[in-house]
Amino acid sequence: MLSVAEARSRIIDGLRPTGLEQVMLDAALGRVAARPLEARLSNPPADISAMDGYAVRAGDTVPGSVLAVVGTAPAGHPFTGRVDPGSCVRLFTGSLLPDGADTVLIQENATRDGDRVTVNEAVAVGRHIRRMGQDFLVGDTVVPAGRKLGARDIGVSAAANRPWITCHRRPVIAVLATGDEIALPGEPIPPGGIANSNTPMLAAAIRAAGAEPLVLPPARDSIAAIAGSLDGLRCDMLVTIGGASVGDYDLVQAGLAERGFAIDFWKIAMRPGKPLMHGTVGGTPVLGLPGNPVSALVCAVLFLLPAIGRLSGDSAAQPEIETARLGAALPANDQRADHLRASISRDDAGDLLVVPFPRQDSGMLRRLALSEALVLRAPHAAAAAAGDRVDIIRLDRLGL
Repeated sequence: MLSVAEARSRIIDGLRPTGLEQVMLDAALGRVAARPLEARLSNPPADISAMDGYAVRAGDTVPGSVLAVVGTAPAGHPFTGRVDPGSCVRLFTGSLLPDGADTVLIQENATRDGDRVTVNEAVAVGRHIRRMGQDFLVGDTVVPAGRKLGARDIGVSAAANRPWITCHRRPVIAVLATGDEIALPGEPIPPGGIANSNTPMLAAAIRAAGAEPLVLPPARDSIAAIAGSLDGLRCDMLVTIGGASVGDYDLVQAGLAERGFAIDFWKIAMRPGKPLMHGTVGGTPVLGLPGNPVSALVCAVLFLLPAIGRLSGDSAAQPEIETARLGAALPANDQRADHLRASISRDDAGDLLVVPFPRQDSGMLRRLALSEALVLRAPHAAAAAAGDRVDIIRLDRLGL
């Protein structure tokens, strides 16, 4: 059986980012920039005042001297004249610094009487001025290629006067659930049947990762039905759910084989989620997830979300691993990597504390819903005591 790391590498290494498209700023959140974004406008675009006050010449700011107010320049309405010796112009935060001025006398250090201002404190050249381009200049890269765009990136792009960003197209991830026993939530549940929790859960996880889910009608337990689900299918990755094991009714591999499926690997040394499958069909990558919902989501975190990251152009494409202190002792682990569902809190010192649920049954969806992290336990890991540091993956930070 493959290790988790090797399986993930083999999945990701075979993927290439999707094609490019132009995206408006208001639709770019969460997308990945495909090209560096260069500024078309310097920030600030000119020398501006950082405070409310007066544009003056530093040599005129002798305490007690009186200056004539020759104009007012609100932000967006520059003063078109010049600040000559003995004069000043009323400014506000964001006002353009007029010609002739070389500093700003803040209003707290001035006393105004009509069109006269008395200087109460000397000001050095350049004080309270935001110089043109001190943030960035025209041509500077403000967003690098490969960056997943957050609100701050949207802000700097707007300041750079770039209303469009070249991004990778959102990957389309087809989701195919299999099994005679599943019914859509809200439908009558047949004898021996269950509600299909996997499809809506994984579709939500796909959206949270920035991709577009393409939910296919569930395929019944027949080779023909599974094979027929692929007819006319166009997607960037196919995710199957269930039926990838070796039981009499586990027919996914056989159904995909009818359409030329080439398997890469099957079975991972992990818990939950041992029967994970990977391959290609017609050039499309296929990821076969276990049918158990807890196993399916754990495998989605470890394999599907990084795959979506790579397809989206994210160069990292790895789950973020943090450390935390254990809130309860754990026994030694066996030969499979374990992924324990756990709650998160803070201890008295403010350190992150994780407490694995005492029962880790992979059929307990409610416990999965309450989980905020996965505690990662390597194969053959030694027993761990409360207070020991362990690696975790934060589910709450993945939008799951």
